[in-house]
Amino acid sequence: MSAQQRTLIILASLLILSELAAFVFRENISALLFAWTGEEDTFPQLKGLSDLAAGLLRPQVDTADDVPVAFADVNPFGMNVFLEQEVDPEKRELQVRMIAEAGFHWLRQEFPWEDIEIHGKGDFTDRRHDPPRSAWEKYDHIVDLAEKYGLELIVRLSNPPAWSRAAGDAAGTYAPPDDYDDFGDFVETVVSRYRGRIRFYQIWNEPNIYPEWGEQPVNPEAYVELLKVGYTRAKAADPNVVIICGALAANIDLGPRDMNDFIFLQRMYDAGAADTFDILAMQGYGLWSGPTDRRMQPRVVNFSRPRFIRDIMVQNGDAHKPIWISEMNWNAAPEDVEPRYGRVTPEQQARYAVLAYERARQEWPWVGVINFWYFKRADDTWERNRQPEAYFRMVTPDFEPLPVYEAMKEATRQWGNEATRQ
Repeated sequence: MSAQQRTLIILASLLILSELAAFVFRENISALLFAWTGEEDTFPQLKGLSDLAAGLLRPQVDTADDVPVAFADVNPFGMNVFLEQEVDPEKRELQVRMIAEAGFHWLRQEFPWEDIEIHGKGDFTDRRHDPPRSAWEKYDHIVDLAEKYGLELIVRLSNPPAWSRAAGDAAGTYAPPDDYDDFGDFVETVVSRYRGRIRFYQIWNEPNIYPEWGEQPVNPEAYVELLKVGYTRAKAADPNVVIICGALAANIDLGPRDMNDFIFLQRMYDAGAADTFDILAMQGYGLWSGPTDRRMQPRVVNFSRPRFIRDIMVQNGDAHKPIWISEMNWNAAPEDVEPRYGRVTPEQQARYAVLAYERARQEWPWVGVINFWYFKRADDTWERNRQPEAYFRMVTPDFEPLPVYEAMKEATRQWGNEATRQ
């Protein structure tokens, strides 16, 4: 046998052995690749490896993991709720009880300005009903429920009433008020009413994207002005409150309707935002890949994006502040619904949610609360309109638990007292 033949036999044998090993260990290899790329299928996994390799050529982020961070060593399990939309108080309580039974600690709940100071400045009577009633009634009930079930509220203050703008709702129902002091008065009123009962307040939501700043270009400098008013007036009413900035929405646009979250945040800092919030908030959707996706590409939105935001905070001297994720989930839209936010199966959604909390707890000591988006809606309007937003839910409008509810309930039970980092 010639040397060339022996070489061919050896190469063929190695090829067969490598193929055999790949077949035998394919599940372990696939699991390893998923753990790095967040991808489930072979070709996306291979592309993910290529992307990871290319990422090594870029400047690496500085997350200052050794710096002590306030409000990070907390129970991380939060839930977005729409309790104000439940007309029936008993259904409101059923939601809160189910959330508590699933092991969650936080309720992120909006107290919409337009639903409290409805008809005019200083008017807190709801005359949309006959007979009229106090606009505070259902919000008092929400606060009572949180206390009854041992939960803490993260109250979002936003959505100005039409009377606060000369252009009314023509400026956009989410547009800021003409006079920021009107908003400051509302903030002070809410904080004063619930002094000692609510500690965490969030000022606005997604100020860097349309339509959250109304029918006008987004404006980080103007948002910082509004945030400063909210921060100052809240602290005056209760020095113990903690102020969370509006959650930044991940996107890559440069304006005018939507602005990249990195650019928006840096402009916030340039405008003096560091003195106007205690906790930075951002959205944490995984979209088209799983929670283990470690690729770091500024123009690709995945679950690793908080590391970019943390780097910007560190560079601006805010390493001592935490990131709280206001909304996190994967979308389980059925095949006949547009996959605007990606698409996973209900079983994947359940698995990904658990892994997301697990990764944050193990790898990101500067992340505090992660709020699942969302528990349920009061009715099935989103489902009937085939809106993909409906399929972020944890429970159907009829209170039927989905796989992610049971998965998170089991996970929080297993984690138990380890929910807070030691």
